[in-house]
Amino acid sequence: MSSYPSLAMAQAASFADVALANVEREYPNKLDHVVGAALDVQAPRALHPAFYGSFDWHSCVHMHWLLARLRRLFPELPQQAAIAAVFDRHLDPESIAGECAYLARLEARAFERTYGWAWLLELAHELHRAADLDARRWSRALDPLATAFVQRFVDYLPQENYPLRAGIHHNSAFGLLFAYQYARAIGSTELEALCVERTRAWYLNDREAPATWEPSGADFLSPALIEAHLVCQVLPSGDFAEWLDGFLPAIAAREPAALFVPAVVADRDDPFTVHLDGLNFSRAWCYRTIARALPGNDGRISIINDAASVHVAAGLAGLAADDYMSKHWLATFATLALTN
Repeated sequence: MSSYPSLAMAQAASFADVALANVEREYPNKLDHVVGAALDVQAPRALHPAFYGSFDWHSCVHMHWLLARLRRLFPELPQQAAIAAVFDRHLDPESIAGECAYLARLEARAFERTYGWAWLLELAHELHRAADLDARRWSRALDPLATAFVQRFVDYLPQENYPLRAGIHHNSAFGLLFAYQYARAIGSTELEALCVERTRAWYLNDREAPATWEPSGADFLSPALIEAHLVCQVLPSGDFAEWLDGFLPAIAAREPAALFVPAVVADRDDPFTVHLDGLNFSRAWCYRTIARALPGNDGRISIINDAASVHVAAGLAGLAADDYMSKHWLATFATLALTN
């Protein structure tokens, strides 16, 4: 079986430097912003006092998650003080109140649905996991925004009859995954029940996923694997193994081949093509989780773990790129894969 790397201190420090630079870089900026009146035309920092950097709102949120995770996992990280200073500036009650006010706008009803919603809850989850007093303070400050996004999920999920299955931001399985994990962590039984109900309604009858069509040219998620990642959280191990038999029936033969061959990135300066580096990391993250969810004697585990190792190696090669189109987000997906 191929070896699978873990995140070492030196690489964690490198990721922290990238994230620290990004979360306070206001421009260039791609706003997800509906203008309802002339007064709504404002600079990113005026609209989003906490999450104005990293090119777009969701990337800024998950770069904060990256910093929170590195801070928790590496107590000796050289950037601990710098991370704390940024969190003091961004995760304070006044800045979060500004984010809540933006979200309350009528024009923001579909803002970042559901990718940004999910990442905000994952950031809240990461802070909730830390035990120190600073993390608790930042967690309390962030809580009103997390609560607002929980309510968004609670309002939205019963009205959505069909899942979104694309390999980009709007993928429903990705949104449900982080929402479900946050709900379990904080004891939100209503959101947890909704996530389980939607997972069962949308995915449990799926058979023979069309994974031979993957990837699309801008994917950073595998529609098949992120769905399996979600389902394995909800089903007991034996039931999940049986579901996987029907959903991806030829894994033992390393088929479909498209799922076992890392994506090739032709142009890392292109903001959509470079998504494929993230796809390699997210596939590795999903594969590792799927393998752990199977019963210990399942013959597919070694094959799945090999696929994870091949994909994470391909993703790491992509980190050498110095273009902002990858640097504003890719280290987050690397950290998902390396600290799963």
